[in-house]
Amino acid sequence: MTITPPVWLMAMAAFTVGCGMRMLDPLLPMVSRDLGVGLGTAAQLIGGFAIGYALGQLAAGPIGDALGKLRVAAVALALYAATLLLAAVAPDFGALFALRVASGAFAAATIPLFMAHIGDNVPYDQRQATLGRFLTGMVVAQLMAGPVSGVVAEASGWRGAFLVLGLAAAAITAVFGVLIGPAWKAGGRGGRALGLGGFVTLFRKPATRRLMLATGADGLLLFGGAMPFIGSALIELHHRSPAEAGLIGAGFGLGSFVYTRAAPWMVKRFGERRLVMTGSAGLFVMLAAIAMAPHWSVIAVATALMGLLFFLLHGVLQARATEALPEARGTAVAGFAMSLFIGQSLGALVFGTLIGLAGFAAGFWTAAFGTLALGVAILRWVLPRPAA
Repeated sequence: MTITPPVWLMAMAAFTVGCGMRMLDPLLPMVSRDLGVGLGTAAQLIGGFAIGYALGQLAAGPIGDALGKLRVAAVALALYAATLLLAAVAPDFGALFALRVASGAFAAATIPLFMAHIGDNVPYDQRQATLGRFLTGMVVAQLMAGPVSGVVAEASGWRGAFLVLGLAAAAITAVFGVLIGPAWKAGGRGGRALGLGGFVTLFRKPATRRLMLATGADGLLLFGGAMPFIGSALIELHHRSPAEAGLIGAGFGLGSFVYTRAAPWMVKRFGERRLVMTGSAGLFVMLAAIAMAPHWSVIAVATALMGLLFFLLHGVLQARATEALPEARGTAVAGFAMSLFIGQSLGALVFGTLIGLAGFAAGFWTAAFGTLALGVAILRWVLPRPAA
């Protein structure tokens, strides 16, 4: 199905946002030295983006529903590009931190509103496949953001990395503005404006509350729970270097990329319930394998497979979110993003404490059984049962 703007262009915009999230991972020591702050202080730049992204959801959804999803996404993308370019000339750490928060806030109005726009224009039976193609941008960013920003910074410093990404985002914004065409004036087809009350309406529905709880659990167990600690396990238990651990971790992106290419076939062939069953059971096996891995190569294979299996589960929740509040899809997808973020934040705290007290195996086993239970809960309380 063809929609305006084309999915490839929205995926490119998502790529710049994904790079903005991950670009500083390998650059923190460089920023720390250049701006005269400690490494722990420099790490706040990553948290600042996350804070801005989380808080931005409160405004992004309602404003997108009120003024038009495409129009708001286009303006937010332009402002996001501007914050990147300004970060390249930030005079001190305080200014850079403020720009990172602003970057996160403007980024918050792009991906959820594009997802909501897809929900407005793509029939549900084709939606998960279309969302899979859209997610290609974020997945490629996971693979490339760290290595590319590191290469650019080696040649021109951390400021050069911001400059290159800012120019790329500005160029995509320009193409986006041209290709939107009449939709720019119309703002795109969307729902009616509910304001912040839309979130109240969203969470008042029992089915939606269950969906958002499942999404939060998804973030807690996987995004914030098991996944961030795989690299640490490789370094501390299997004596890999940070570079090797990063390369192995990139295998998750490869598995995710397979999902984006195969999603149309898998959704049609298996349906949502089988995708959830396969994803949760497969993740249980992969996390158990990581918990018991006798060699780093086992973790490498399991991590790559997890990239595919995770999106079998997550993709269903994502597609359901676009139907949670059809009259205000921007608000619904923003609520989905907030639920995922809150779960991710809690997961980092819970699993960081658990692993510190009981070790990596305990953390991965907890995530394994938790994900299996999550799959059962989604099948029972989130997805409708097939007609008899």
